[in-house]
Amino acid sequence: MTTPSSVQSVRLPTDHTPIDATDDRLYRKVSWRIIPFLFICYVVAILDRNNIGFAQLQMKHDLSLTDAMYSLGAVLFFCGYVLFEVPSNILLHRFGARKTFSRIMFLWGAVSVLMVFVSSTTHFYALRFMLGVFEAGFFPGIVFYLTFWFPARRRAGPLSIFYAGVAVAGVLGGLVSGWIMRGMNGVHGIHGWQWMFAIEGAPAVILGLIAFFYLKDSPAKASWLSGDEKVRLQDALLLEQSAVETGHSLRAALGNPYVYVFAFVYFCLTSAILLLLFWMPTMIKEFGVQDIVQISLYSAIPNAIGAVGVILIARHSDKYNERKWHYIVCALGAAIALAFMTMHNTSFFLSMTLLTVSAVLVYAAHPIFWSVPATFFRGSGAAASIAMVSSVGVSSGMITPYLIGLIKTYTGSMSNAFYFIAVLLTISCAVMAYTLRSGGAARLRQA
Repeated sequence: MTTPSSVQSVRLPTDHTPIDATDDRLYRKVSWRIIPFLFICYVVAILDRNNIGFAQLQMKHDLSLTDAMYSLGAVLFFCGYVLFEVPSNILLHRFGARKTFSRIMFLWGAVSVLMVFVSSTTHFYALRFMLGVFEAGFFPGIVFYLTFWFPARRRAGPLSIFYAGVAVAGVLGGLVSGWIMRGMNGVHGIHGWQWMFAIEGAPAVILGLIAFFYLKDSPAKASWLSGDEKVRLQDALLLEQSAVETGHSLRAALGNPYVYVFAFVYFCLTSAILLLLFWMPTMIKEFGVQDIVQISLYSAIPNAIGAVGVILIARHSDKYNERKWHYIVCALGAAIALAFMTMHNTSFFLSMTLLTVSAVLVYAAHPIFWSVPATFFRGSGAAASIAMVSSVGVSSGMITPYLIGLIKTYTGSMSNAFYFIAVLLTISCAVMAYTLRSGGAARLRQA
């Protein structure tokens, strides 16, 4: 942990720094140029990562997969993702965003398309692992890329757009996946779920090719900026970089106990998100819906409402600059909704309402959580500390989906899985409440 004597005394721009109207126009211009394209790419990435949640409705029968075997395929994606996340970001720093994003999108899209040839469990496992390898570092790469264009005080707005991408991908998948699986099933002797992987993977290949020509590595290489605009952007970023402390960031991160506290909370939160992403179609099927198209359409409802909810709740949290109770209400509310979903003989409407409530609250807890660590981590270890929190949290993908699959395989029901996730969310609330107790953050800044 850094101490006051170990860092420079600097003054960074704050939220109260006067902002020139000309700068507003400049950053709006930058936002409209790069954010929509990157957002589309991110939505496609989430869709290709999570569409096995729909594919399993047919694939488990065609490949003779148990729930545990299906979950292992979900886990293998995260194994590849976590193992190659750091190397991917190193390549981004070395070769630039244009080449790196093109490589990532083209290769993950190609792997998704190759799922059309899956005919055995081994093929399924190998391609899921490779999908994780090739997609590794994409979202962290986006976060890193935005630092080339936006100073810290202007970065929250662009980043908040991506938090809704998971829910938007869920809506898109719900609208088209079921139709593809039923409408294309048997065409040219190919299963519907194989067609779904190929059709939904193809846009990534196209976007990868577009990215090579559309994206620019830095403002200095952007032909769509005037000379004066380039200078203003570079001056703002250089001013911020000159105020950043240097030092042994990794060592500082490893010695900071709050890294492990927030990593645990994020592990619990991502476990809940994974439950929704990989098992929502199965939940809706257990509610009594059997038609694949109806299942996919119903799954769009929690995601659509969740996309709106995450923005409204996050804005409310920002308006009052309050994090602890917003997180606790979201996470604990989601835990209660999941627990009530285990009740038997409930109506379809009530079950869908509980699923929607849990989705809205889990999604909304995500940006609220990420607004907290930055206030705790100071000095040379800040960047490495946040990266460690992210890596440990995402590692839940190597554990939680497989555990849920085992639970369903051996109990024949999702009820115990709901209880498991509800307990994790409740524990995360207790940890956040203790960590964000009055004066906690201030004492850390003085440590």
